[in-house]
Amino acid sequence: MRGQDWVRGMLGSVLLFAWAVQPAQAARDEVLTVASTTDMQNSGLYDWLLPKFKAASGIEVHVVAVGTGAALDLGKRCDADAVLVHAKAQELAYVAAGYGIERHDLMYNDFVIVGPAADPAHIEGMHSAVAALAKIHHDQVPFLSRGDNSGTNIKELALWKDAGLDPAPASGTWYRETGTGMGPTLNTARAMDGYTLTDRATWISFRNKGDLKVLVQGDPELLNQYGVMLVSPKRCPHARIDLARSFRNWLISGPGQQAIASFRLQGQQLYHPNADR
Repeated sequence: MRGQDWVRGMLGSVLLFAWAVQPAQAARDEVLTVASTTDMQNSGLYDWLLPKFKAASGIEVHVVAVGTGAALDLGKRCDADAVLVHAKAQELAYVAAGYGIERHDLMYNDFVIVGPAADPAHIEGMHSAVAALAKIHHDQVPFLSRGDNSGTNIKELALWKDAGLDPAPASGTWYRETGTGMGPTLNTARAMDGYTLTDRATWISFRNKGDLKVLVQGDPELLNQYGVMLVSPKRCPHARIDLARSFRNWLISGPGQQAIASFRLQGQQLYHPNADR
C-alpha cells in the first residue's frame, strides 16, 4: 500500500507540475519575434505601437532591431516570425526567392542629406539628391556612409549609381564607411564636418546635431517606403505565422494605421501610413 501511495503521490506531483507550467509555456508561445530596423526602435515608434497591439490581441512582440540587410538575414535563418524593413526592391526579391510571404506596404517617411552649416559643397536647397551627391563627389568633401547594407545604405548606393558615380575607390579618404548604425554615423559626420544620408525619423530623434543641418530634402527619390512581411512557413515550419499574420493585419488595419499616423516626436509626425490592403 505504501508503494502504491508513493506512486499516486508522484503522479499527482507530475500532473500538478504539468498544470503549473502550461500557462507559462502558453505565454512563451504568444511571443512574436519581429526583425526590424533600428530607426523604428530608436524613434520610439515600437514603444508607442506595441502596447496598443498587445491590448487588442494579447500578443507580446519582441523586436530585434538591426539594419535592413541583417533583418532580412534573420528571416532567412528562421530567427524571426515577421520582418519590417525599408528597402522595397530587396524585400520583393526576398519574397520572390521564397523567404517571405504576404508583403504589404505599411508606411513611409523620407531620407534627407545633412551636413555642416558651412556647407563646403554648396548643396543647401538643391532639389536633386543625385545632383547634390555629384557636387560632393566633385569637391571631395567628407561624406559618411553607413556601409552596413542597411536600408539607408542601400538607398545611398542607389543614388550614387543614379549619378553615374562610384565613391568606392575613394574609401578611406573623403568617402568614409563607418560600418555602424545611423546614430554613430551622424556622430562621425559631426566630428568630421561631413555629409551623410539619414532617414528623417532618426534625424529628428538624434540629440547630438551640433552644427549639422538638413541641406537637401523633398526630392521624390528620397522617399523611404517601409514594408511588412511574414517569413515563409515552408522554409521556417516553426515560425509563429498566426501571430505574425495577426500583427501584420493589425498594422495595415484602420486602428494600426491611425496609431502610426498619431505617433509624434518633438511635435512632428515621423511616419505616414500608406498600407496597401
